[in-house]
Amino acid sequence: MPSASLSTPKNQDTVVDHTLRPKTMKEFVGQAQLCENLRVFIEAAKQRSEHLEHVLFHGGPGLGKTTLAHILGNELSVKVHATTGPALERAGDMAAMLTNIGPREILFIDEIHRLRKTSEEMLYKAMEEFALDVMIGKGPSARMLRIDLHPFTLVGATTKMNLLSAPLRDRFGMSFHLDYYEVGDIECILERSAKILSVPLKEGAISEVAKRSRRTPRVANRLLKRIRDWAQVKGTLHITPEVVHEVLKKLDIDDFGLDRTDRQILQVLIKQFRGGPVGLKTLAASIGEELSTIENVYEPYLLQLGFLERTPRGRTATQMAYKHISAESLNVKLFS
Repeated sequence: MPSASLSTPKNQDTVVDHTLRPKTMKEFVGQAQLCENLRVFIEAAKQRSEHLEHVLFHGGPGLGKTTLAHILGNELSVKVHATTGPALERAGDMAAMLTNIGPREILFIDEIHRLRKTSEEMLYKAMEEFALDVMIGKGPSARMLRIDLHPFTLVGATTKMNLLSAPLRDRFGMSFHLDYYEVGDIECILERSAKILSVPLKEGAISEVAKRSRRTPRVANRLLKRIRDWAQVKGTLHITPEVVHEVLKKLDIDDFGLDRTDRQILQVLIKQFRGGPVGLKTLAASIGEELSTIENVYEPYLLQLGFLERTPRGRTATQMAYKHISAESLNVKLFS
């Protein structure tokens, strides 16, 4: 376990996040089957001195899609050109990005499901033929100009696979789903992060953080940094499980990693709607939260825990949810 002091450089979280990202497949923890397959495909591409086939990563936020994209670049020793779907508003933006890519380099598009139709259609020929067809001029004098591109690898990342059009989805040679991590993998990730951040964790403290991490590396690292901040200000020399429990209680995070909004969802279901079923729109209105936020941020983890069920008539609370939301907590005013 790390035993260094809490005196660390005053870097912003965004800078720290970058340093916490693993750089190679060897450093990456979790997603074992996915990583095993990727290693084979990377090695095959390197042996043939060819570009890697186009790769699509899909899964919830914070599970490592962006990290894996940059690891591919490091493993293949090529540059990664990173952008997002919303940033490529015009077809010209896409053309400029594609023509700037060198041989076997990687174009990483995060939130690829948010690409505009014109930009997406330009990708089709680029992905299949490594070429662009650009219209020059207008009217009778207009002509089509073909621009050849270097063979490249498109790496797409999306949290909403269902919003990706079939023609684009089918052009990826490899598609990988990132699932929630095992608690043991989260503990390994936290051990590495604690060493980098010089956080003096005592035995058992990492397990306490991992249990509350929503089985997501991004959440685990965020909690670790908040514990570091609290301990640094309070002058705590060693972070014990009791310290972790106290800090996370102040952050309103319970033993399952549920925050106030998670518990509001369950409490509203149980107290107002007698366990459901209740429609997602009604549920969102009842707690004053955006429907898409509940569906994409809170609901997946509640489903994973077995606290929530989807039915044709709406969402219902399970017996496990009733057990977690105790009679005492149900008597507390929900929105205090």
